[in-house]
Formats: sequence, structure tokens, C-alpha cells
Amino acid sequence: MRINKVALAVTALLAASQVQAAGFQVSEHSASGLGRAFAGEAAIGDDAASLARNPALMATFDKAQLSVVASYVSPDVDVKGVSNPIGSASDLDANDVAPAQVVPAMYYIQPINDKFAAGLAIYSNYGTGTEYDTNYAAGSAAGNTSIMSVNFNPNVSYRVNEQLSLGAGVSVVYATAELQRHAGANGFTLPKDANIAKMEGDGYGYGWNLGALYEVNENNRLGISYKSKVKTELKGEFTGMASANNPASPLSPQKTVDGNLDINLPSILEVSGYHKLTDKFAVSYSWMYTTWSDFGDIIAKSDNPTDCTSTAGAGVCLEKKEDFNNSSRYAVGGEYYLSEVVTLRAGYAYDEQAGEATLSIPDTDRQWYTAGVTYKASQALSFDLAAAFVSGKDITFKEEVPLAGSNAAFRSSGDAYIYSAQMNYSF
Repeated sequence: MRINKVALAVTALLAASQVQAAGFQVSEHSASGLGRAFAGEAAIGDDAASLARNPALMATFDKAQLSVVASYVSPDVDVKGVSNPIGSASDLDANDVAPAQVVPAMYYIQPINDKFAAGLAIYSNYGTGTEYDTNYAAGSAAGNTSIMSVNFNPNVSYRVNEQLSLGAGVSVVYATAELQRHAGANGFTLPKDANIAKMEGDGYGYGWNLGALYEVNENNRLGISYKSKVKTELKGEFTGMASANNPASPLSPQKTVDGNLDINLPSILEVSGYHKLTDKFAVSYSWMYTTWSDFGDIIAKSDNPTDCTSTAGAGVCLEKKEDFNNSSRYAVGGEYYLSEVVTLRAGYAYDEQAGEATLSIPDTDRQWYTAGVTYKASQALSFDLAAAFVSGKDITFKEEVPLAGSNAAFRSSGDAYIYSAQMNYSF
């Protein structure tokens, strides 16, 4: 059942993302942007990777450019038990539940004439994964989950005059997800590592984006961009107990059913500024607002209402309540132009918590500390390198463990290291 699988995959991906971005948002769009904590991204436009944030920036390019990016995200997320009604609190401990991920991206911008430009961005806004041990005591609430999304985003821009440029694009988002849950500690005869649910599926969603750039002069620019909400419909298979969501009947036979899951990926508004204060130094800043309230609950349904029966009703194979609120991200960065070939960067960002913490989504506030460098090898070729330390706040939360039939308390802590490399080539 695609819907079930994707929903759980999304929640698990949130758990890993909580150390790097609000909810399960992927921010690693460029190495140049990472170096300044993605401050000013809707206004700067220093390479083709800026297409991920504001299509209007294409109007500032007088040559075609290709940017290729690879980011390595290494989270360190631990979960500790605080209280466990059916055993020792230490039974709920789980270390390093978020595996490292590689995030690739590619961008191409092609000026058409003095007024128009076109471009293609291929990147991800959402995705991650978590892995708990098969014998984990809370296995019915947390197991293995992975989700990947790819955004194919063609854009056009139009220069209205010397100061104002506009841009727009459409998005085709492909998402795939997989989930597995185990019995864990339970009041029945199931071994801890028994599979109680396995879900996988994929699907597409469609959206649009707009942007504007206002150039006060060559040293001062302001930008704004908006990405629409994307409704992604995932379809696939769900394999599990006929009433896996009903603790009263966990021993029912395994069965595989078809189904689907609708996931709303939030809209994003970003406002940015860039100001070159001297020949050597510039500052930038951004405010990003994400409508996480669009996400909603995770509900996986079977196409046949008789396939699954749960406390949520006939035809519902899985339901997970989520409590997400709209959140903001604030960033400030600086650039020092050491020479004609070397630019140094540093940045700081504060990322607000998007949702109430759960075992699968231990979301929290986080702070980014970043640094980066650009090296111009020639007039056509340049390279960017950047690194970031993302510090997440420790949080304590309670959650029901379904097959245990009780609430337990957990503490989550996590940091992350991000390393990014980028190549830019102008034609």
C-alpha cells in the first residue's frame, strides 16, 4: 500500500531531518549557499544553483552556466528512554538512528536574449530516513523508514527593466518511500523482531513557483520567492497484519493489499537581501517561512474498504496523528572577497521547530554554524566547498507504543555535520 508506506517513511525522514532542517525539509541545495547558511539565497545569484531559490535570478546571467552539487549529511541522533511502563527505561534507548545521506543536485541556466532566460533545476526539497534495531522495544512505533523526493523544475525569467526581474516555474515531484515496523515489546506472544508492517510505494506531485528580484544598484539587491504546496499521491503495497493498527488484535494473519497515501508537501516563502558594503565585504540575510500546517495527518487507506480494519475505521490500514505548525528560518551571512579568485564565506541560521516531537519525528529548534570558500580556476570554471555544524536542542516527549498498549517517555538529542562540494562551468 503506497499511502501507508509513504506516510511512515515521511515521518521517519522527519526524525533524521530534525538535526538539519525543520520537519523533513532538505536545505542542501548548493555549496555556495551552505557557506553563508543559505542567507541571501533569493537575492544573490552568484551561480546557477541559485535557481533552487529564486527563478528571477536567471535574468542576471549573461552566459549559460551549469552547476553540479553533492552534499554529504552526517547526523548523530540518539533517543533515550525516560520512562517505560512495561520495562526498563533503558530498553527504549537507541543510538545513531539517522544514517548518513548524500544529497545531489544539478542546475542549468541559458540566457535567451537581453530579456529572457530559461533554466532547469533538479534537486530535492524533502527526504531522509531512520533505522532502528529490529529488536528495539518500541519497534511498533519506530523501525526502518526511508523517503526520497526529486524535484524536476523548469523555469523562465523576464527582465522588466534595469531594476526589476521576474521568474516562474513548474515542478514535477517524484517521491518514493519504504517502511518496516517490528513488534518490539508487546503484551502478546510475538517476538520483538517479528515484522508487523511493511510498506513501500511511489508517486508524483505537481506544483509551481514564482520569484522577483529588485536591484537597487550593483551592490544592493532584494529578492522574494514562493514555492507552492505540492500534493503527492503515493501508491504501492502494504504487507502486515489485517488489523496491525488495532492493539486488540495483533495476531491476525499477514496480508498484502494495494492502496495509496496523499502527502501535502508545504509551501515555502523566502525573502532575502544582499548588500556589498565595501570592495571586499558583503552581508546577506534571509527569512524563510514554511507552511507545515499543510502537512496534516498521515493516513494510509486501502482501495478496498474491507482490506483493513483499524480504530480509525474501515479501509484505514495506518493512521498517525501529526501536529505541525508553520515555522520560520532566519539566516545571516557574510562574504569576504580575498582576491579575484578566492571568496570566503561564513553564516549563522536559526531554524524553528515545525512539529510536536514524536518518536518518528523528534523535531526541535536548531542552529547552523557554517563556513565556505569559492575558488575561480578560470573565467569559466569555479569550485565551491562548504561545511556546517547543525546543533539541535535536546527534547523530551511522550508517545504511545501501539503493541505495548501504553505511553512511554523519550529524550532525543542530535547534531549534524554537512559537507558540500560544487562545480560551476560557464559556456
